[in-house]
Amino acid sequence: MTATVRLRLDLAYDGTDFHGWARQKDESLRTVQGAVEDALSLVLRVPVSLTVAGRTDAGVHAAGQVAHADVPAECLNQRSIEGDPGRLVRRLSRLLPEDVRLSSCSLAPEGFDARFSALRRRYLYRVTTAPGGALPTRARDTTAWPKRVDLALMQSTADHLVGLHDFAAFCKAKPHATTVRDLQALRWRDASTPLEPYLYEAEVIADAFCWSMVRALVGCCLAAGEGRFAPETALGLLEERRRSPRVPVAAAKGLSLVGVDYPSDRELAARALVTRDRRAALPSQALGTDTL
Repeated sequence: MTATVRLRLDLAYDGTDFHGWARQKDESLRTVQGAVEDALSLVLRVPVSLTVAGRTDAGVHAAGQVAHADVPAECLNQRSIEGDPGRLVRRLSRLLPEDVRLSSCSLAPEGFDARFSALRRRYLYRVTTAPGGALPTRARDTTAWPKRVDLALMQSTADHLVGLHDFAAFCKAKPHATTVRDLQALRWRDASTPLEPYLYEAEVIADAFCWSMVRALVGCCLAAGEGRFAPETALGLLEERRRSPRVPVAAAKGLSLVGVDYPSDRELAARALVTRDRRAALPSQALGTDTL
């Protein structure tokens, strides 16, 4: 049997011109996974398949994405690599498009799984209510919201949402998948500067996220911030068991995956086993399958 090694890849990308992270059946659709896998396969001269920490949607960016790939150990014996995966960074920089960057590549510790070993994912959302919209140099990663918002109302709404809840009202449903997540932080701040007035940033942290969950949480806070409903409405939304039409989904362009946190090396394998187990929906609910 051919010996394999697991590589950890740290990635950043501008998601504007991609149809999300995940490779599509229609190969004409440009995806981040497709771009990175194709480049790696070309350099290593074997087919490469990536497992990612967070499957970002179309238009969503990343500064701290993490993925892993299992490749034959002999692939690293090329003269240009000499057994050092770090050398792949410079080689791939010549092949990857300008809107994707491989920040680092290393041998993964034993037990590491980019998806299942993760403790939490951290996202940042940028939104402006300035009449003129986003600063042109930030237009690709900043959403323009059409109405002024109250920061205190947004934070009050966010505070009601933090914790272990069923976020069905904030997620696009997937068959046989739980919508229970541990939302560990949802913090808003005024990030305005003279060049970027009326700019707000939301930090969103959870063990994992459902499909479109982050943008729905942001949209809920923004709607409350403009006075569409009271912050306490969020409590009622947490009682709903299907996607709520009352929750607007903020645009993808303002969202960036900024980091993925992992335990110490000796705890990686155990964490992966725990995550693979079906997550309890709530203490009183049946178990469900984890999705990112």
